[in-house]
Amino acid sequence: MIDVKAADELLTTTRAVRRRLDLDRPVPRELVLECVGVAQQAPTGGNSQGWGFVIVTDEAKRAKLAELYRRTGDEYLRKSADRAKTEQTSRVYNSAVHLSEVLDRVPVHVIPVIHGRVDNQPNMMASGLYGSIIPAAWSFMLAARARGLGSAWTTLHLFHEQEAAELLGIPDDHTQVALIPLAYYTGDTFSPADRPPPDTITHWDTW
Repeated sequence: MIDVKAADELLTTTRAVRRRLDLDRPVPRELVLECVGVAQQAPTGGNSQGWGFVIVTDEAKRAKLAELYRRTGDEYLRKSADRAKTEQTSRVYNSAVHLSEVLDRVPVHVIPVIHGRVDNQPNMMASGLYGSIIPAAWSFMLAARARGLGSAWTTLHLFHEQEAAELLGIPDDHTQVALIPLAYYTGDTFSPADRPPPDTITHWDTW
């Protein structure tokens, strides 16, 4: 039997970790592969399993990915932090600014990719393609959390997806969906985020 309490704790306390990442401690290759193995059990459209996980540990390539991220991210994140309407949102954006500043130093960058493209395709095609990789990427992040690793879902480098693909040798017929910084977590607690009651966002039978 699954321990429901433990499962719920993992699901509700896996937060985006941007500040409390250990920038100096290497992450073992075997540990990353364990997380990939968990991710492989995620559902996929048509049972196609066209996943790929590009694991970037090379210092020069991490620096280049960070440069691509900052090229668009710096201005966007700082303006968003200034416009934040709540203290919690302001903290989130300020932590994202911090991550941008140290991204090149994060020991592992994980880029989930999926075989296929949805350029100019109907929403059904996009939903199927992204729905076949995002669950796997989230499973990877949950597995990382369970092993003492922190991560965060970032997408700003995708403004320069082609340059990242050329840097990493990703084929033209594959789609990148994120850049997940991965490192050991230096904090000692995780807690659920402030969210509205579920009945305020749930619609029964009609909107």
